[in-house]
Amino acid sequence: MEAIEDVVIIGAGIAGLATALGLHRKGVRSLVLESSESLRAAGFGLTVWTNAWRVLDALGVGEALRQSHVRLQGVTNTSATSGARTSQLAFMTQARSGEHDVRCVRRSILLENLENELPLGTIRYSSKVVAIEEDGYFKLLHLADGSTLKTKVLIGCDGVNSVVAKWLGLQKPRFTGRSASRGFAEFPNGHGFKPEFVQYFGNGFRTGLLPCNEKTVYWFFTWTPSEQEKEVEESPIKMKQYILSKLKHSKVSEEYIHVIEMSELSNPVSAPLRYRWPFSLLWGDISKENVCVAGDAFHPMTPDLGQGGCSALEDSIVLARCLSEALLGNHNGGATEYDKIKKGLEKYSKERRWRSFQLIATAYISGRIQQSDGAIMGFLRDKFLSSMMARLLLERADFDFGVL
Repeated sequence: MEAIEDVVIIGAGIAGLATALGLHRKGVRSLVLESSESLRAAGFGLTVWTNAWRVLDALGVGEALRQSHVRLQGVTNTSATSGARTSQLAFMTQARSGEHDVRCVRRSILLENLENELPLGTIRYSSKVVAIEEDGYFKLLHLADGSTLKTKVLIGCDGVNSVVAKWLGLQKPRFTGRSASRGFAEFPNGHGFKPEFVQYFGNGFRTGLLPCNEKTVYWFFTWTPSEQEKEVEESPIKMKQYILSKLKHSKVSEEYIHVIEMSELSNPVSAPLRYRWPFSLLWGDISKENVCVAGDAFHPMTPDLGQGGCSALEDSIVLARCLSEALLGNHNGGATEYDKIKKGLEKYSKERRWRSFQLIATAYISGRIQQSDGAIMGFLRDKFLSSMMARLLLERADFDFGVL
């Protein structure tokens, strides 16, 4: 007889592991299918804002992560055109749940902490889902190795190229025309930077650095490549040379430039930035029947608010709460259980739809303003909009998504 899983999650990224852990904390077993052979520790750092720390605390991994990542005191924005400081904002201000807590966390360490809290056997590696079929009240998953799997609930946490989002009929993510390069710089004897988020805007790029701890600095660089410049993205060496050239011809500090110079040649990996058209979420299916999406499969966005990973963590709490209410409320199977699952996922969709719309739209607009090299927009940004955009970082992070 073919095995039937209660919950199958596709993708062992931030959203997938956090959702699995949230369900585990609620007493619901799930199976996570990951296409790669091991945990995807690639990627660099992500800014973990106050809302995400509330999630990580609820999941039981917050304190362990705090011990290895320094708390940032504030953000300083500077014009890359004039070198003038355009705004400064302290992070240690009051939020709904206490003081704001902002840290730059290494993605690999975050994933490892989430994985370590899951029961053995929760993640099944080398398991790529290639097709989804209806099978009565169940979903039948076809894997690349020819095997199949039935599940009562299917959750797509499989990124921007999500097979689940495609099944739901969501529009494909769009390219913004912008690209992002990210990296780490390691300083064995200490980097000496203050624990603050430093950003430079203008001259056609947006760049910034955030200390992770006393020896590691994370940096990013977003830009709009011309047709001639796109070839530099294919070579880490050319990409690094391009970034250094842009920074040295702008009003960026020598200390900042030194961070890029200290980065390993293999670190500057550039990738096009994609986002889901926000209005498509207002009429599109985030969930349908016993299927839904979370994380980048749901709301891919540009990194300009630093809320991509944070909102994925928010998804996990809301989804685990709504789904556990449905699954733990009835164990008889059949239509009654199916209807409860469907209503639970509809509740999740309703709670997350408008929040995701706001984050995608705000991030997209902010990025365009910050990166603009136009004279008028540059003047407005540096004189009036810089402080407002700094405040937006904290405002969007001060969000109440309920409890697990």
